[in-house]
Amino acid sequence: MSIKVADILAHPTSNTEGPADPGRRDFIHIAATTVALGGIAAVAWPLVDQMNPAADTLAVASIEFDIAKVALGQQVEIIWRKQPVFIRHRTPAEIAKAVAADHASDLKDPELDSQRVKPGHAEWLIVLASCTHLGCVPTFAQGEYGGWLCPCHGSQYDTSARIRKGPAPKNLVVPEYAFIGPTKVKIG
Repeated sequence: MSIKVADILAHPTSNTEGPADPGRRDFIHIAATTVALGGIAAVAWPLVDQMNPAADTLAVASIEFDIAKVALGQQVEIIWRKQPVFIRHRTPAEIAKAVAADHASDLKDPELDSQRVKPGHAEWLIVLASCTHLGCVPTFAQGEYGGWLCPCHGSQYDTSARIRKGPAPKNLVVPEYAFIGPTKVKIG
């Protein structure tokens, strides 16, 4: 039996070598499936990975600070969870002024000074340094009450960081904190 060129052209799909090789077909299916799964994984991985918390967020869930660095009558501003925090070493006069105003009629958000500090540590006031009106950072020793003044909109806080005047609705927020030694405080 001889094969003529005319027969091949007339039947181009005919296989002159016999049935197709099943091993070759299996290899092509396995290779195509592998490439498809690799493509799906390449697309899905960034979507899954972005759901993990950022490493810089986990690192500052809590922070320790040595309060021995803060002299009487001074305050420092530190950053915790990307927010400014005031640590104020209050003088006896500031504490007395805050306690005297515990029942003042102009307190918008009434709270005793003793509720804003830890027992035995009345000289240390720790608050988020963010005005409760629009989030501006207040400055100390300004305003009518001897505490903080928000320069943006005029909210005034007393020496216990309680709102006394202006548009802010709440006191400066006291974060969760604890004294972990005679000169160490842990915030968060």
